Amino acid sequence: MNDLIPLVNKLQDVFNTIGSDQIDLPQIVVVGSQSSGKSSVLETIVQKDFLPRGNGVVTRRPLVLQLVNTHLGSMPPSSVSSDGTLNEAPDRAEFLHLPNKQFFDFEEVRKEIETETARVAGQNKAISRTPIHLKIFSKNVLNLTLVDLPGVTKIPVGDQPTDIEKQTRNLILDYILKPNSVILAVSPANVDLANSDSLKLARQVDPEAKRTIGVLTKLDLMDAGTNSLDILSGRAYPLKLGFIGVVNRSQADIQVNKPMADAFKSETEFFQNHPAYRAIAHRCGTNFLAKTLNTILMNHIRDKLPDIKAKLNSLIGQTQQELTSYGDPTFTGKAHRGSLILQLLTKFASDFVAAIDGTSAEISTKELCGGARIYYIFNNVFGAALDSVNPCENLSVQDIRTAIRNSTGPRPSLFVPEIAFDLLVKPQIKLLEPPSLRCVELAYEELVKICHNCGGKDLSRFPRFHAKLIEVVSDLLRERLGPTSDYVESLISIQRSYINTNHPDFIGGGGAMSALERASQKKKKDVDRTRRLSAVNMALAGNGSDSPAREENPEKPLSSAMANLSVHQAAERADRERERERLNHVSQHGGPNNVSTSSVNGSPHGPNSGSKDTFMNYFFGGQQQRNDRPILQESAHRSGNVHNVAKEMVMPKTVLDGEPLDFDKKLDYMTDSEEFSGLNEREDMETQLIRSLITSYFNITRKSIQDLVPKAVMHLLVNYSREAVQNRLVATLYKEELFNDLLQEDDNLCAERAKCKAMLDVFKNAFTIINEAM
Repeated sequence: MNDLIPLVNKLQDVFNTIGSDQIDLPQIVVVGSQSSGKSSVLETIVQKDFLPRGNGVVTRRPLVLQLVNTHLGSMPPSSVSSDGTLNEAPDRAEFLHLPNKQFFDFEEVRKEIETETARVAGQNKAISRTPIHLKIFSKNVLNLTLVDLPGVTKIPVGDQPTDIEKQTRNLILDYILKPNSVILAVSPANVDLANSDSLKLARQVDPEAKRTIGVLTKLDLMDAGTNSLDILSGRAYPLKLGFIGVVNRSQADIQVNKPMADAFKSETEFFQNHPAYRAIAHRCGTNFLAKTLNTILMNHIRDKLPDIKAKLNSLIGQTQQELTSYGDPTFTGKAHRGSLILQLLTKFASDFVAAIDGTSAEISTKELCGGARIYYIFNNVFGAALDSVNPCENLSVQDIRTAIRNSTGPRPSLFVPEIAFDLLVKPQIKLLEPPSLRCVELAYEELVKICHNCGGKDLSRFPRFHAKLIEVVSDLLRERLGPTSDYVESLISIQRSYINTNHPDFIGGGGAMSALERASQKKKKDVDRTRRLSAVNMALAGNGSDSPAREENPEKPLSSAMANLSVHQAAERADRERERERLNHVSQHGGPNNVSTSSVNGSPHGPNSGSKDTFMNYFFGGQQQRNDRPILQESAHRSGNVHNVAKEMVMPKTVLDGEPLDFDKKLDYMTDSEEFSGLNEREDMETQLIRSLITSYFNITRKSIQDLVPKAVMHLLVNYSREAVQNRLVATLYKEELFNDLLQEDDNLCAERAKCKAMLDVFKNAFTIINEAM
């Protein structure tokens, strides 16, 4: 039992070497308000004046105080005199921050505490969490480990920080929250116990009062006729470890340097002679307090030691695993280094291929990555980009009409020229090139991202090696980017070089004409339906106006069959009237010999010919337009309106404001006038036909490009890279002259490994100390 406290002190010394607080060692934490007598209690236990004194906050850093009893059995051989007697070792003190210096004058100990406090906490009465470690060796002390904390203050004084109360409370809570800490709550007896700050803080972390021991100071300063017997007996505020009363030296005793022996004698006389405390005098005083604290601490250590040992065992395993993750820092021999480099090269290449194939063990479940993103580029991004291209983008009606006219040369065309279709469709196919090249770039960028994410923690040790691996793979991908882009460009050029109008999916001229014919017939039917509905509405409105009695009597409506019959007859009469007026107009202006039946009915075969024959003969015949021109000119001369007929036939004017135009002006005027003139029926049909053909062939080409570009990217870029990556890495980096540079470790990692190794040594040393003690 007597060796348990020195055991904890050894453990504390071991952990102090690395500044680690991962092990909660048993210790006694002294808590009290400012001027409650904490420092006096500690000095009385040590029997030395060594703590700073003064007004305000004096203790501004935690003081970890280890008391070591120097009995004769532990004296060093140098203490034996020449006559064989043992010399008593003088009391001394040692600071952790001054390992090679011993203090025999405790006044110098006080000054060193003040100096070290000011060095870290500053001169403005602020507090610091960094502790001061002090060891005191004396034959007059019992083995104890105490932590003196700053006193609780409520109002900042002088140049203290405004939140000094909050800082102090947080610092105290950090220490007393540890379950292995025994709380020594110091309270002055001349202040109501209900106002004790130390007990209030202890109750927050130890509500059952199992590890709190109370100390009542200043019992000699209580008002006459009052006492603290109820508190010391445990009736007023019960604590499992109880309350102990002490009487310290007064300020006047300290100023006159009253010896500690006299102070102990005065304290004993006070309790033995006091009428209230006489019965419990044997349980009061500083000597009893020191013995009690020694016993409590030893029992606490004995209870907590198995848990500490288990905790140390767990920390040793965790630290050993962490140290292993940093790798072996020693690389002996070229064979070992070469083997390591080859192993890392293979691991990097395997990760790269696995990320593309989707077989990586560390594949993400939160977002698309690796090969899945490449598929997304092909299927979604590239497909949407191609679908967004309009087959007739930047292709106006004027462009189509101009291309048709230019492709006929000086001769009028009987049919729509095929060369116009070639001229117009090739630039439209070119529109597929930008999204195709962008698809290549996106796939390349995704492969570069995959490359940067390969390697894992194994390569984090060697940042230069990792950077070289990424550089080599990036160069490989960059080499393949050019040929892949060139091939994709050639795919577009191949499509533009030969327009295959015999493609089975191409609509062709006949199909386009049929589609236009169906659209025309549907439009005509819609117009006729609209006209008939208008006539029906007018007839119904007329019937309603002629029969006002019907509105008044809705129960007697006109028969629906009779209404439909009357409407049908009215529509037929209207058609016959319009036909008769048109025939009369033609006969009056042109005569029946000059106008063929095709001018009347739109068909060279008379009014009974089908709409298909009418459209085909008109569109591809071309003869009607030439035959109609003299008739229109003749009728125009008869009516005296030559200007309107010329404008209708898109003929350029030869006289402008009565003045002759030269050839340049005629050409310019013709171009300007035709640019703003409308399309006649033939030109409208030709434009629609060309648009249908362009759209059909463009869709065929788009479908082909959407299939060929991803295949080209996979073959020339993705698959080539994944198959050649390991050979390229080995050929570039597996060179003996590069081994030293590639295997140079990161400085931060080396520091972390050294720190981890030091902690492992500390944990093992502590575990050995506990095993030897148990």
